Amino acid sequence: MTTNPDQIRAQIDAVLAELPDLADVENVPAEADLEEVARRLSVAHDMLVQALESTEKG
Repeated sequence: MTTNPDQIRAQIDAVLAELPDLADVENVPAEADLEEVARRLSVAHDMLVQALESTEKG
């Protein structure tokens, strides 16, 4: 895992790029879409945790 902040930001941005706009109340996502949102947020979270662990180690 890289500890370069710009690379980490780019990776997180890529994971989150295709999320629906949850602030758009006129186009509320379906339950299946919400599951995808949750999955992508979980992936982004895991990436951030790994980056923090890598930074702490060295």
